[in-house]
Amino acid sequence: MISFLGKCTQNLIKCLKYLLTGQLKFSAIIEQAVLLSYDSLSISLIIAFIAAAVITIQVAKQFLMSGAEAYIGGTIAIVLIREIAPGFVALAIGARAGTAISAEIANMQVTEQVDAIKTLKVDPVGYYFTPRLVATTITVPMVVLLAELIGISGGMLVSHVTIGLHPERYIYSVWAWLALRDVYISLLKAAVFGGLISLVCATKGYETRGGAKEVGTSTTQAAILSTVYMLVADFLINLVFYIAK
Repeated sequence: MISFLGKCTQNLIKCLKYLLTGQLKFSAIIEQAVLLSYDSLSISLIIAFIAAAVITIQVAKQFLMSGAEAYIGGTIAIVLIREIAPGFVALAIGARAGTAISAEIANMQVTEQVDAIKTLKVDPVGYYFTPRLVATTITVPMVVLLAELIGISGGMLVSHVTIGLHPERYIYSVWAWLALRDVYISLLKAAVFGGLISLVCATKGYETRGGAKEVGTSTTQAAILSTVYMLVADFLINLVFYIAK
Protein backbone atom coordinates (compact mmCIF):
# COMPACT_ATOMS: atom_id res chain seq x y z
CA MET A 1 0.00 0.00 0.00
CA ILE A 2 2.89 2.38 0.68
CA SER A 3 4.37 1.69 -2.75
CA PHE A 4 0.97 2.29 -4.34
CA LEU A 5 0.62 5.53 -2.37
CA GLY A 6 3.91 6.65 -3.90
CA LYS A 7 2.55 5.95 -7.40
CA CYS A 8 -0.60 7.91 -6.56
CA THR A 9 1.52 10.85 -5.40
CA GLN A 10 3.54 10.79 -8.62
CA ASN A 11 0.36 10.75 -10.69
CA LEU A 12 -1.06 13.62 -8.64
CA ILE A 13 2.01 15.72 -9.42
CA LYS A 14 1.63 14.93 -13.13
CA CYS A 15 -2.04 15.95 -12.97
CA LEU A 16 -1.17 19.26 -11.31
CA LYS A 17 1.43 19.96 -13.99
CA TYR A 18 -1.10 19.11 -16.71
CA LEU A 19 -3.67 21.40 -15.06
CA LEU A 20 -1.30 24.33 -14.54
CA THR A 21 -0.10 24.24 -18.14
CA GLY A 22 -3.65 24.96 -19.31
CA GLN A 23 -4.11 21.79 -21.32
CA LEU A 24 -7.29 20.73 -19.52
CA LYS A 25 -10.53 21.47 -21.35
CA PHE A 26 -13.55 22.69 -19.39
CA SER A 27 -15.84 20.46 -21.44
CA ALA A 28 -13.88 17.40 -20.27
CA ILE A 29 -14.50 18.36 -16.63
CA ILE A 30 -18.23 18.82 -17.22
CA GLU A 31 -18.46 15.47 -19.00
CA GLN A 32 -16.74 13.64 -16.15
CA ALA A 33 -18.77 15.53 -13.53
CA VAL A 34 -21.97 14.24 -15.11
CA LEU A 35 -20.71 10.68 -15.42
CA LEU A 36 -19.17 10.45 -11.95
CA SER A 37 -21.19 12.62 -9.57
CA TYR A 38 -24.48 13.59 -11.19
CA ASP A 39 -25.31 10.01 -12.12
CA SER A 40 -24.55 9.01 -8.51
CA LEU A 41 -26.75 11.74 -7.02
CA SER A 42 -29.93 9.71 -6.54
CA ILE A 43 -28.30 6.79 -4.74
CA SER A 44 -26.27 9.19 -2.57
CA LEU A 45 -29.37 11.11 -1.45
CA ILE A 46 -31.29 7.89 -0.78
CA ILE A 47 -28.44 6.59 1.39
CA ALA A 48 -28.26 9.88 3.33
CA PHE A 49 -32.02 9.91 3.93
CA ILE A 50 -32.13 6.29 5.09
CA ALA A 51 -29.06 6.70 7.33
CA ALA A 52 -30.54 9.75 9.05
CA ALA A 53 -33.91 8.02 9.41
CA VAL A 54 -32.34 4.92 10.99
CA ILE A 55 -30.29 6.99 13.45
CA THR A 56 -33.39 8.99 14.39
CA ILE A 57 -35.38 5.81 15.04
CA GLN A 58 -32.57 4.49 17.24
CA VAL A 59 -32.21 7.61 19.41
CA ALA A 60 -35.66 9.20 19.40
CA LYS A 61 -37.31 6.95 22.00
CA GLN A 62 -34.31 7.09 24.35
CA PHE A 63 -34.20 10.89 24.11
CA LEU A 64 -37.95 11.06 24.74
CA MET A 65 -37.70 8.82 27.84
CA SER A 66 -34.98 11.03 29.31
CA GLY A 67 -36.76 14.28 28.48
CA ALA A 68 -34.11 15.31 25.96
CA GLU A 69 -36.20 15.09 22.80
CA ALA A 70 -35.46 18.75 22.05
CA TYR A 71 -31.86 17.76 21.30
CA ILE A 72 -32.68 15.18 18.62
CA GLY A 73 -32.28 17.63 15.75
CA GLY A 74 -28.87 18.82 16.89
CA THR A 75 -27.65 15.28 17.47
CA ILE A 76 -28.74 14.12 14.02
CA ALA A 77 -27.24 17.19 12.35
CA ILE A 78 -23.86 16.83 14.06
CA VAL A 79 -23.57 13.10 13.37
CA LEU A 80 -24.76 13.47 9.79
CA ILE A 81 -22.62 16.45 8.81
CA ARG A 82 -19.44 15.50 10.62
CA GLU A 83 -19.31 11.87 9.54
CA ILE A 84 -22.27 10.14 7.93
CA ALA A 85 -22.89 12.33 4.88
CA PRO A 86 -19.32 12.76 3.60
CA GLY A 87 -18.39 9.16 4.41
CA PHE A 88 -21.45 7.41 3.02
CA VAL A 89 -21.71 9.60 -0.07
CA ALA A 90 -18.02 9.07 -0.88
CA LEU A 91 -18.41 5.32 -0.45
CA ALA A 92 -21.46 5.32 -2.73
CA ILE A 93 -19.68 7.35 -5.42
CA GLY A 94 -16.56 5.22 -5.01
CA ALA A 95 -18.55 2.02 -5.43
CA ARG A 96 -20.31 3.28 -8.52
CA ALA A 97 -18.06 5.83 -10.21
CA GLY A 98 -14.68 4.82 -8.82
CA THR A 99 -14.94 1.29 -10.12
CA ALA A 100 -16.04 2.67 -13.49
CA ILE A 101 -12.92 4.85 -13.61
CA SER A 102 -10.69 1.90 -12.84
CA ALA A 103 -12.38 -0.40 -15.35
CA GLU A 104 -12.31 2.21 -18.12
CA ILE A 105 -8.63 3.08 -17.74
CA ALA A 106 -7.65 -0.56 -17.23
CA ASN A 107 -9.45 -1.44 -20.44
CA MET A 108 -7.60 1.37 -22.23
CA GLN A 109 -4.34 0.00 -20.90
CA VAL A 110 -4.86 -3.62 -21.94
CA THR A 111 -6.19 -2.61 -25.39
CA GLU A 112 -3.11 -0.41 -25.95
CA GLN A 113 -5.07 2.85 -26.18
CA VAL A 114 -2.68 4.32 -23.62
CA ASP A 115 0.29 3.45 -25.82
CA ALA A 116 -1.48 5.11 -28.75
CA ILE A 117 -1.89 8.37 -26.86
CA LYS A 118 1.80 8.29 -25.95
CA THR A 119 2.73 8.24 -29.63
CA LEU A 120 1.01 11.63 -29.96
CA LYS A 121 3.37 12.99 -27.28
CA VAL A 122 0.50 13.44 -24.82
CA ASP A 123 0.95 12.50 -21.17
CA PRO A 124 -1.68 9.76 -20.62
CA VAL A 125 -1.76 10.37 -16.87
CA GLY A 126 -2.56 14.04 -17.32
CA TYR A 127 -4.96 13.41 -20.19
CA TYR A 128 -6.96 10.64 -18.54
CA PHE A 129 -6.59 11.41 -14.83
CA THR A 130 -6.90 15.20 -14.58
CA PRO A 131 -10.52 15.67 -15.80
CA ARG A 132 -11.71 12.94 -13.46
CA LEU A 133 -9.67 14.24 -10.53
CA VAL A 134 -10.89 17.82 -10.92
CA ALA A 135 -14.49 16.76 -11.52
CA THR A 136 -14.80 14.61 -8.40
CA THR A 137 -12.92 17.07 -6.19
CA ILE A 138 -15.37 19.82 -7.13
CA THR A 139 -18.65 17.93 -7.40
CA VAL A 140 -18.51 15.43 -4.52
CA PRO A 141 -18.81 18.30 -1.96
CA MET A 142 -21.90 19.49 -3.84
CA VAL A 143 -23.47 16.04 -3.58
CA VAL A 144 -22.54 15.86 0.11
CA LEU A 145 -24.16 19.25 0.79
CA LEU A 146 -27.40 18.09 -0.80
CA ALA A 147 -27.18 14.80 1.12
CA GLU A 148 -26.84 16.71 4.39
CA LEU A 149 -29.96 18.74 3.67
CA ILE A 150 -31.90 15.61 2.72
CA GLY A 151 -30.61 13.74 5.77
CA ILE A 152 -31.56 16.49 8.21
CA SER A 153 -35.01 16.71 6.60
CA GLY A 154 -35.35 12.94 6.86
CA GLY A 155 -34.51 13.05 10.55
CA MET A 156 -37.11 15.76 11.08
CA LEU A 157 -39.77 13.75 9.27
CA VAL A 158 -39.05 10.52 11.17
CA SER A 159 -38.89 12.23 14.57
CA HIS A 160 -42.23 13.90 13.90
CA VAL A 161 -43.85 10.63 12.81
CA THR A 162 -42.40 8.43 15.58
CA ILE A 163 -42.50 10.61 18.69
CA GLY A 164 -44.47 13.64 17.51
CA LEU A 165 -41.57 16.08 17.80
CA HIS A 166 -42.60 19.45 16.37
CA PRO A 167 -40.49 20.50 13.36
CA GLU A 168 -39.80 23.90 14.95
CA ARG A 169 -38.16 22.29 18.00
CA TYR A 170 -36.15 20.04 15.70
CA ILE A 171 -34.90 22.91 13.54
CA TYR A 172 -34.13 25.07 16.58
CA SER A 173 -31.95 22.28 17.96
CA VAL A 174 -30.15 22.00 14.62
CA TRP A 175 -29.35 25.73 14.54
CA ALA A 176 -28.30 25.73 18.19
CA TRP A 177 -25.87 22.83 17.88
CA LEU A 178 -24.55 23.19 14.38
CA ALA A 179 -21.64 25.49 13.54
CA LEU A 180 -20.45 26.64 10.13
CA ARG A 181 -17.09 25.12 10.99
CA ASP A 182 -18.68 21.67 10.90
CA VAL A 183 -20.07 22.32 7.41
CA TYR A 184 -16.72 23.60 6.14
CA ILE A 185 -14.88 20.55 7.46
CA SER A 186 -17.54 18.28 6.00
CA LEU A 187 -17.05 19.84 2.56
CA LEU A 188 -13.27 19.59 2.95
CA LYS A 189 -13.65 15.88 3.70
CA ALA A 190 -15.85 15.47 0.65
CA ALA A 191 -13.30 17.20 -1.60
CA VAL A 192 -10.47 15.03 -0.26
CA PHE A 193 -12.55 11.87 -0.61
CA GLY A 194 -13.55 12.81 -4.15
CA GLY A 195 -9.96 13.38 -5.15
CA LEU A 196 -8.89 10.10 -3.57
CA ILE A 197 -11.59 8.16 -5.41
CA SER A 198 -10.40 9.37 -8.80
CA LEU A 199 -6.69 9.23 -8.05
CA VAL A 200 -6.64 5.78 -6.45
CA CYS A 201 -9.03 4.13 -8.91
CA ALA A 202 -7.39 5.68 -11.97
CA THR A 203 -3.92 4.72 -10.75
CA LYS A 204 -5.02 1.15 -10.12
CA GLY A 205 -6.53 0.95 -13.58
CA TYR A 206 -3.41 2.46 -15.14
CA GLU A 207 -1.22 -0.18 -13.48
CA THR A 208 -3.24 -3.01 -15.04
CA ARG A 209 -1.48 -5.42 -17.36
CA GLY A 210 -2.87 -8.52 -19.08
CA GLY A 211 -6.42 -9.02 -20.28
CA ALA A 212 -10.07 -9.02 -19.25
CA LYS A 213 -9.43 -11.02 -16.08
CA GLU A 214 -6.88 -8.48 -14.84
CA VAL A 215 -9.33 -5.64 -15.58
CA GLY A 216 -11.85 -7.22 -13.20
CA THR A 217 -9.19 -7.81 -10.56
CA SER A 218 -7.98 -4.21 -10.77
CA THR A 219 -11.52 -2.91 -10.46
CA THR A 220 -12.11 -4.91 -7.28
CA GLN A 221 -8.78 -3.86 -5.79
CA ALA A 222 -9.48 -0.22 -6.69
CA ALA A 223 -12.74 -0.29 -4.73
CA ILE A 224 -10.98 -1.78 -1.69
CA LEU A 225 -7.99 0.56 -1.82
CA SER A 226 -10.08 3.70 -2.28
CA THR A 227 -12.19 2.74 0.73
CA VAL A 228 -9.12 2.13 2.89
CA TYR A 229 -7.49 5.42 1.87
CA MET A 230 -10.72 7.32 2.50
CA LEU A 231 -11.00 5.87 6.00
CA VAL A 232 -7.39 6.79 6.75
CA ALA A 233 -7.95 10.32 5.42
CA ASP A 234 -11.14 10.58 7.48
CA PHE A 235 -9.24 9.64 10.63
CA LEU A 236 -6.46 12.16 9.93
CA ILE A 237 -8.89 15.00 9.21
CA ASN A 238 -10.84 14.25 12.39
CA LEU A 239 -7.59 14.12 14.34
CA VAL A 240 -6.50 17.52 13.07
CA PHE A 241 -9.78 19.45 13.31
CA TYR A 242 -11.81 17.84 16.11
CA ILE A 243 -9.30 16.37 18.54
CA ALA A 244 -6.34 18.71 18.18
CA LYS A 245 -8.38 21.93 18.24
